[in-house]
Amino acid sequence: MPLPASDIAAFLAGIHPYDTLPAADLARVAEACTLQSIPAGTEIYAPGAPLDGLYIVHSGSVDVEDANGVQLSHLRSRNSFGERGLLRDGRAVTRARAASDAQLLLLPTDTFLALLKAQPSFARFFDRSRAAPTARPSDLGAIGIGELMARDPLTCTPDTPVTEAARIMRDNRVSSLGVVGQDGRLLGILTIRDLAYKAVAGGTPGSAPVSEVMRADPVTLPPSALGTDVLHKMLELGVGHLPVAENGRLLGMVTQTDLTRFQALSASALVAEAALAADAEGLAKVTARIPQMLAQLVGAGNPHHTVTRLITDVGDAVTRRLLTLAEQKLGPPPVPYLWLACGSQGRREQTGVSDQDNCLILDDAFTESQRPYFEAFARFVCDGLNAAGYVYCPGEMMATTPKWCQPLATWKRYFRGWIAKPDPQAQMLASVMFDLRPIGGSEALFATLQAETLEAASSNSIFVAHMVSNSLKHTPPLGLLRGFATIRSGEHKNTLDLKHNGVVPVVDLGRVYALQGRLTAVNTRARLLAAGEAGVLSASGARDLVDAYDLIAQTRLEHQAGQIKAGGTPDNFLPPVALSDFERSHLRDAFVVVRTLQSSIGHGRSMLG
Repeated sequence: MPLPASDIAAFLAGIHPYDTLPAADLARVAEACTLQSIPAGTEIYAPGAPLDGLYIVHSGSVDVEDANGVQLSHLRSRNSFGERGLLRDGRAVTRARAASDAQLLLLPTDTFLALLKAQPSFARFFDRSRAAPTARPSDLGAIGIGELMARDPLTCTPDTPVTEAARIMRDNRVSSLGVVGQDGRLLGILTIRDLAYKAVAGGTPGSAPVSEVMRADPVTLPPSALGTDVLHKMLELGVGHLPVAENGRLLGMVTQTDLTRFQALSASALVAEAALAADAEGLAKVTARIPQMLAQLVGAGNPHHTVTRLITDVGDAVTRRLLTLAEQKLGPPPVPYLWLACGSQGRREQTGVSDQDNCLILDDAFTESQRPYFEAFARFVCDGLNAAGYVYCPGEMMATTPKWCQPLATWKRYFRGWIAKPDPQAQMLASVMFDLRPIGGSEALFATLQAETLEAASSNSIFVAHMVSNSLKHTPPLGLLRGFATIRSGEHKNTLDLKHNGVVPVVDLGRVYALQGRLTAVNTRARLLAAGEAGVLSASGARDLVDAYDLIAQTRLEHQAGQIKAGGTPDNFLPPVALSDFERSHLRDAFVVVRTLQSSIGHGRSMLG
């Protein structure tokens, strides 16, 4: 029996985001919906099948599985499904089956897509990507535009050939030119984007004048403007370059890079202080300000990968200073060495909670008689890092452990052994060591090790299989009833571990993709992007996983920033009750993406269609 549109409207009015729709729009949506009765056990759609629209459970229950039969969700009344496929190519990403007799509302695809365009609240709810946040105006409100802009910017005339203008920009390493007339007045602006979109893509010949592709009569700001004016205008216009002019005369140029550089000043100050610190106590004073820097950077709207990179830059500077101080105390090293970081520092992903993971590669001229020097050297640096807040590694993955302070030939033998006999310990060690990144010393000692190891490891199918298996040990905290599987007991009961069950599963996947594609990137996000470009992971799979990772990692940092602002110590344990329904929905969907990719790679398919 058909359900009256008025009853459908009343039902939808109690579900977000339909509860945000104007009454007239809600009525139209209800009219467009059809009610389907699905017997228990019936498949609603299969992976790859065309979707007729968005499904909403009116009564009964539905199970959602990935392409490999792994259950992702058990949905009941008021839950919707099918949106991921609709937002990609209109084909199902998962399999849906009626777990019991169910009645489903079907919102047609065209109506769903029209709502996305017309209703911002509707679009925000279903858009699972995590756009990079923008900086808060208050952080730029006290700085004048003169402190941001590049003075005396390069210019050209409107009749300058496009090719010549491009050459000027290339040779001077700038991304824009002011276009001025014979009287010196600003007529337009030419950017790299204009060259790419209008000249190259538009087929404009290189001999044509820049007046054909420039942005004419550009919006300008006066020299009295503040940083907030720059930010507001860039966001309003959707541009990355703003000329500063007075009485029609070009005085300077401000770019998005200038704004980013301003946001990074606090990290730069800490790096500079670390480089001049006299001892470990001085370095501890530097690192004690990292939590506040984290809170400031997150509060200013910086994306997680910018925040963690800046925090890691400080950690690198602290480490390099300790290396210098160690040499000053102990004298010159008897043979060349290379200090490397692994773990989160190696991946440039340090947050407000980081221990130390490091090792030493020594030149093959090393002899055991020289070991006392490097033992003292490693102890000095590791003790200094511990004093600065980078606590000792619980697993002793540090240069103070003799096994991790060896000549290059021994390190090569380690990797050959792990690859040849990939037992559980070898998997663990190889996982850590694939994140190695040189910090200080002779980088020549690492030049061939990474390439040789990637080639040997990726060619050994048994080792790759073991690494895949190792990458599945940490799983997202998914509960079947559209919720989360929280920690059940102990100090962190009823919380989500955003490290081990949040970012670590993605870190592990990124490492496997890098291994499969022989990709040299160490940073997780860079690995995912490189995997998509190299075809190790499909373009759509890479986009989905990057979006999911961005949301999980950003949520983790925002949680830590909130703890710091409240006067607490940052950790990785988030109570789901601290999230809104909207945030919980998006976070769970991000976990579903990660679990789907884990299932795919676990079944021998690294590609997500």
